[in-house]
Amino acid sequence: MPKFWQDFNVLRKRRKERAGKFKFPESALAHAYLDGLDGIEIGGSAHNAFGLKTRNVDYTTDMNTSFKRAEIEMCGEAMPVDIVAPGDDLPFEDESVDFVLSSHVIEHFFDPIRAIEEWLRVARKWVFIICPQRDALPSDVDQPLTPLDELLARHSGEIAPQVHDTDEHLTRWTSAGFVAMCEARGWVVDFVQDPDDKVGNGFTIVIDASKTRARRR
Repeated sequence: MPKFWQDFNVLRKRRKERAGKFKFPESALAHAYLDGLDGIEIGGSAHNAFGLKTRNVDYTTDMNTSFKRAEIEMCGEAMPVDIVAPGDDLPFEDESVDFVLSSHVIEHFFDPIRAIEEWLRVARKWVFIICPQRDALPSDVDQPLTPLDELLARHSGEIAPQVHDTDEHLTRWTSAGFVAMCEARGWVVDFVQDPDDKVGNGFTIVIDASKTRARRR
């Protein structure tokens, strides 16, 4: 099991163990924003399900990846993949879904700005992101926060992508740092929740897709 998921198991044991089957609670904030809407989730997982009307987008249907094996180990099942596509290159028309949801995924993208721009392209209403705090996992505690200048340089191509392990966290934020990135890009943040009400070791950023489009016109 990769180090990332070993850390999640530490968190799991600290919170509660249920005869080998553990699931994080659903998010009241997500239900408040997203109930009654149709959306997609990027990299959804069975142990961290939201109970919303979504299709799960992932880069593979392989149930033997480190992530899917960890899902099965944690809760006895893995969330099926509905649509195979890179999370930053989606096979959807503009404004074709009500929302895009991701939890503990954005930190795995080399260029998170590109990913969020893509999510804003396809979402009519909301982009709902839960991101871990830098010190949420033991493996990240001593790692530096990622400066905004570096994120902008990755997005512009000034910093070239590197080959990396898909389990690795490539970016680390505080909620204030994430909001600063949103402001720099002109994304309209509707709500910030810190800590989040899902896993509890991160923060939630809700971006208003329609207001972001209106601002850019």
